[in-house]
Amino acid sequence: MTFSIAGRCGRTGMLGVAVTTSSISVGARCPWVRAGCGAVSTQNITDPELGPVILDSLAAGRSAEEAVAAAMRRPHMEYRQLTVVDHGGAVAHFTGEHILGIHAVAHGDGCVAAGNLLSHDGVPRVMVETFTAAGRHLAQRLLDALAAGVDCGGEQGPVHSAALKVAHEQSWPLVDLRVDWEDDGPVARLQKLWRAYEPQMEDYLTRAVNPAAAPSYGVAGDP
Repeated sequence: MTFSIAGRCGRTGMLGVAVTTSSISVGARCPWVRAGCGAVSTQNITDPELGPVILDSLAAGRSAEEAVAAAMRRPHMEYRQLTVVDHGGAVAHFTGEHILGIHAVAHGDGCVAAGNLLSHDGVPRVMVETFTAAGRHLAQRLLDALAAGVDCGGEQGPVHSAALKVAHEQSWPLVDLRVDWEDDGPVARLQKLWRAYEPQMEDYLTRAVNPAAAPSYGVAGDP
């Protein structure tokens, strides 16, 4: 049903997740990020509460592995698949015994990818290799990895939604883009959204933290 990659940028400390699935609105349930803490994807038969629970554990000083181990006390974990990267780039993951279809996990330097109902078990490895090889903004690296997962086979069936979240220094995500439903190609649509958003990203940040220095919106009535 879902495949994703969570990663950290060693240069900037940014943390993020890119994810796609066959069901609607994956961005509402699966990806979770928090500046200075980590990034989490909770998938398969999803419990959205796991994201904040694990981020709270990381904020309390637990490592990625410790945060996942603490989450094992929650009910129905045999149906869950989790990936975590913490603020130092350490990763952890969990796949329950009732995960759907072909499933796999792969991890690399500061990243971890996982999926279920995959076309083959090599999909996460291709995603990790793509993320590690890239050298651009974390959001672009995550999207490149997600697109590589699609290109090498992705899920057994079509995907319909996709999401990208990246946290940096603020309490809100620097990047929070979603395609809630697309009949064909939600990852390509998400890439298009990122290309439109990237040139404006710093302007929106400036409007939040220093509005007096912010550029105009360029709309009617805005001097």
